[in-house]
Amino acid sequence: MASADLRQELDCFICQNIAPVTLICGHNFCPDCLFHTLNTKEESGLYACPVCRAECPERPALQRNVTTCNVVGSVLYTQSDQKETGIFCTYCIHSHVLAAKTCLHCEASLCDNHLRVHSQSPEHVLCEPTTSPGNRKCSIHKKILEYYCTEDSACICVSCCLAGEHQGHRVEMMDEALKKKKEKLRDVLQNLTTKRDKIEKSLQERRRRDQKKASDITERVAALFADIRKELEDLEKRVSSEISRKKECISPSITALEIKKDELSRKIHHMEELCNLSDPVTVLQEPDTGDLCDTEDRERHYSEDPDVGDLDLGLISQTIYRRLSDIIKGICVQEPKDILLDANTAGNKLRISRDMKIVSETFKVENCPETPERFQYNQVLSTGTFSSGRHYWEADVSKSRNWRVGMCYPSIERTGNESLIGENNKSWGLDRTRNQYSVRHDNREIQLPDKIPCTRVRICLDYEAGELSFYSLCDPITLLHTFTTTFTEPLHAALGVWKGHIKICGGVRTWEKQN
Repeated sequence: MASADLRQELDCFICQNIAPVTLICGHNFCPDCLFHTLNTKEESGLYACPVCRAECPERPALQRNVTTCNVVGSVLYTQSDQKETGIFCTYCIHSHVLAAKTCLHCEASLCDNHLRVHSQSPEHVLCEPTTSPGNRKCSIHKKILEYYCTEDSACICVSCCLAGEHQGHRVEMMDEALKKKKEKLRDVLQNLTTKRDKIEKSLQERRRRDQKKASDITERVAALFADIRKELEDLEKRVSSEISRKKECISPSITALEIKKDELSRKIHHMEELCNLSDPVTVLQEPDTGDLCDTEDRERHYSEDPDVGDLDLGLISQTIYRRLSDIIKGICVQEPKDILLDANTAGNKLRISRDMKIVSETFKVENCPETPERFQYNQVLSTGTFSSGRHYWEADVSKSRNWRVGMCYPSIERTGNESLIGENNKSWGLDRTRNQYSVRHDNREIQLPDKIPCTRVRICLDYEAGELSFYSLCDPITLLHTFTTTFTEPLHAALGVWKGHIKICGGVRTWEKQN
C-alpha cells in the first residue's frame, strides 16, 4: 500500500501519468500537460499553476525534478519486476499490490491487507498465488481437488471419491501423493544424471581415442610422404646419373666428328688451290682423290653411332613413369607383414598378450573402455587388413577347447548373435565346439568329419580370386574347406576363444597358386 500511495504522489495532477517536471509551487506535472496548459494562458499573459492557482508574472521555465525522477525510476523498476514475476491482489483495483495468497473458493488473489479481513471458514482454502485457481477445482463438482487417485493418475475432489467415477479406487491425500511423486522424480533425475555422466565419459573416451587415431594417421601419412620423397630423390639422382653417363659416351663421338670436320676443311682448301693452279704438271702429279669416298663412308657410319640415340626424352619419361608406379605400389599398397591383435576390438572377457599375438579367455572382466569397435562376445580382430594378393597365416589352437578362427569385413556387427564369426554374410570361420568341427558363413553351418586332428590351422586368402581356404596342419596337411565369393571390403583376421587361448604363429606369408 505504501508503494501505491507513493506512486500517487508522483503522478501528474492532470493525466495521472508519471510527472518528472515541477513548478515553483512544488506541484508535479508531465511535460506535455504543462506545456499545453501554459500555451492556453499565453494570450492573457497570466500564468498560474493548474492545481493551486499560484500566479507567475512570466512564463515559468520547465524544471526537471531530479529527486522525483530518481524515486520514479526506483518505483517503476520495482513494479516492473512485480508485474513480470508476481501476481497482484484482485481487490486493489487502484494500484498494483503484490498478492500474498490465492483463495481457491473465491478464485481471487489477496494482498496482506485484504487477507486479514478474508473469511477464515474451512471452505476458503488458501494456496500460493496463482493466476488460474480454477484449475485447482474439479471440473464436474466444482470442488477443490484434495485427493489423488493412484489407479487413474488423476487429481480428484471429495465428491469424486464418494460418489463419482473414482468411487472405490485407492486414493491418497494430495500432499502425500506429491511427496511420493517428487521422490520418483528424484529417482528419475538421478538415473538421467547417471546416464548423462556415462555418455559424457564415453564421449571423452571417444574424443581421446579419435584424437589418438588422428595423430597416428598423421604420423603414418607424414612417414608415407617422407618415403615417397626419398624414393623420388633417389630416382632423380639415378636418372641424372644415367644422363651424365650417356653424355660422357656421346662426347668422344662429337670430338671425333670435329676432327674429321677439320680434316675435310683442310682437304677442301687444298682442292680449291689445285683448281686455281694453271700449271698442269703440278695438278697432274697430285695423288689420286679416290680415297675421299672411303672417308665419306666412314664419316657416315660414325654419324650413325647408336650411343647418340640413347638420350631420348620419351624413353627417359617411360622409365620415370614406370619407376613411379613401382614406388606407389611398394609404399601405398602395403599389405600387413604380420598379424597383430587389436585390443580395442577384444571382448571384455579376453586378454591380449604384450606382443599382441596371444588371445586368452579370463574369468575376470577386464575394465576396458567402451568403444564402438569392441565385441560383446569373446572375439578379437587383427589391426591390419588384406585388400589384395595371396596371403596365408597360421594359428595354434591346441590350448583351447572351444574356438573360432577366420576372416571378416570391418563392417561386421559388434553386438548380438550376428556379431559372431560366421553367423553373418560379413565373415567366414572355422569352428570347434564340443569336439565337433564345422565351417560357417552367413549363418550356415557345414559339419566336417569327426575326429579331425586339428591343433594348428592355416587360413589362405586369394583376394582377387575370391577364395578363402582352411587347412589342418597336422600330418598330413588337410584342406578342410574353401569358400568362394567376391570380396567387397578389406578383410581382418578374426579369432574367438571361449576356453584356453589361441596363438598367432609367425607372420603373414605370400603364396603362389599351383596350376
